[in-house]
Amino acid sequence: MLDFESGFMSMSILSENSITIYEAMQNIETGKYVMPAFQRQYVWSMEQIEKLWDSILQGYPISTFLYWHIDDSNVTGDTYFCDFMHDVRFDSTKRADDVNYELRAVNLSISDTAVLDGQQRLTSLFISLFGTSNIRPKNQRRANTTSIVTKLLIELNENKIDTQDEYNEKKFDIKFTDKVGKAGVSQFDIKNILKDEFKNPNTRANAIDRVVANIPTDSKDYATKVLNLLCSKIYEEKLIRYTEIHDMNQDDALEMFVRFNSGGRPLSKSDITMSILEAYWASAKTQFGNLLTGDFAGFGTEFVVRTAHMIYGDVVKSNISKQVAMDLKNNWIDFRKAFKNTAQILKDANIDVSRFKNSWNVLVPIIFCVYNNPVEYVNFTDGILKYLYRAILFTYFSSGTTGKLQIMRKHIMEYEYEISTDMLDQINELRVTDAKLEDLMNYEKGNRVTGEILYYISLDWIRDNVRYEQDHLHPYDRFFKTQPGGISVTEWAEWRKLANRVPNLHLLFGRGNASKSDMPLQEYYDDMTEAEQEAFKQNSYIPDESLNIINFSNFYEKRKELLIEKIKSLII
Repeated sequence: MLDFESGFMSMSILSENSITIYEAMQNIETGKYVMPAFQRQYVWSMEQIEKLWDSILQGYPISTFLYWHIDDSNVTGDTYFCDFMHDVRFDSTKRADDVNYELRAVNLSISDTAVLDGQQRLTSLFISLFGTSNIRPKNQRRANTTSIVTKLLIELNENKIDTQDEYNEKKFDIKFTDKVGKAGVSQFDIKNILKDEFKNPNTRANAIDRVVANIPTDSKDYATKVLNLLCSKIYEEKLIRYTEIHDMNQDDALEMFVRFNSGGRPLSKSDITMSILEAYWASAKTQFGNLLTGDFAGFGTEFVVRTAHMIYGDVVKSNISKQVAMDLKNNWIDFRKAFKNTAQILKDANIDVSRFKNSWNVLVPIIFCVYNNPVEYVNFTDGILKYLYRAILFTYFSSGTTGKLQIMRKHIMEYEYEISTDMLDQINELRVTDAKLEDLMNYEKGNRVTGEILYYISLDWIRDNVRYEQDHLHPYDRFFKTQPGGISVTEWAEWRKLANRVPNLHLLFGRGNASKSDMPLQEYYDDMTEAEQEAFKQNSYIPDESLNIINFSNFYEKRKELLIEKIKSLII
């Protein structure tokens, strides 16, 4: 039962009705039924289709459907719809391949009904009876057009049906097969039920008798009952029960879709967002796909949408509005350019853009700034980078993300869309203090922030596509052995606590880390050439102190000073 208590439905008119499966399929065939552009892809598997038919034959209800009546009063020329799929290809695991629907303007003289809830079930019934289905061979690329024809068959020989399997959820043996040319004489192709001789009640009995003639004697009654049942479910019983909503505009239809379309595979946040966008901008998915390649490959739809909210709307909101969608569509060239320029800022600083695939919120204020300063932004990239380093090292977005973005938006606008150190100092969580710098030094190996610290202090020499690992300078295991002479037990225990912290860590090339292993730092250093020693001291901020373990306390404090000075140069 639908709940229409919300205010936006108060002016709409509802009607309830029911029709047969065959009538519904005819409505799809003639184009009377269409789907809104915000409908998701067809995602059902072959097994789900088989179980749907089994449920129908067993007399289980297949739930209600939700329709939206469309006409000149609630649909405009730029409102897009799509037809039901006539041909579906499944992958080797028998799940539907991801195929996007083709969007088109609707012809209201033919199409007057948009399906809001029930797309998966109606599509499954349609391809079983009117459409075609194929299987993509294993290991074949999706773009390849080669596929294997498959048909939905029902077994009429009762003796061949396995009723002993307690885990078998189906009562009827109904399944797809790709061995079309080798189908047994007792297997009935469900599409054949559409022949005129089965449609017509006056010729149906004779048609069934001709099929049953090939069935073993002890299964003829069973086969006759199954075929009569199949005809009844398709032609006679009004199993497609639907509620149709009249006088409803597209925005309300979208709200209804999001609210009620939860059958089958649940809609993800990005699914809903893209559905909304495509309702107003037919090529949204294609344009997003073009943006989320190269530097931004793997970032995902939500990143783009959140940035659009930052620029055009309310960044706290999650669902995209029509106005934001249209602003994004109309300003797409400038929007995309801001992404490109942001990526260039990072690359010029030797920062790998892909690092932000799972922490992209930190980039949104930068894109906001760059978008609003398409030329002048080059004059304050220093402030942009200082913001980036502070936000990362001070874990600004560890909680309250949208609230933090809203704060950044407000301050950037107050500073005429510029990001500067003065602006950053107005935000308490981004303000630099000695306590915060000290806290950075207390992070330990393996912590995410530790990795960020070591990465950003190493930007001058780090290389792309090279795997680096966090490594102890003085080997960590050494601090769990006997203390050196002259070092007290208490002092040794304190050193052990410090040994896993940032001042005793650096980044080392993966294979170099393996070769260094537990080698004492002094020995590791002495094993280098003079040029390697200079590079090591410079890249790893090694102080001019003895590297012998007995001097660990002085080494630790002096290196901490060097690291803090380096971090200050990045963020102040």
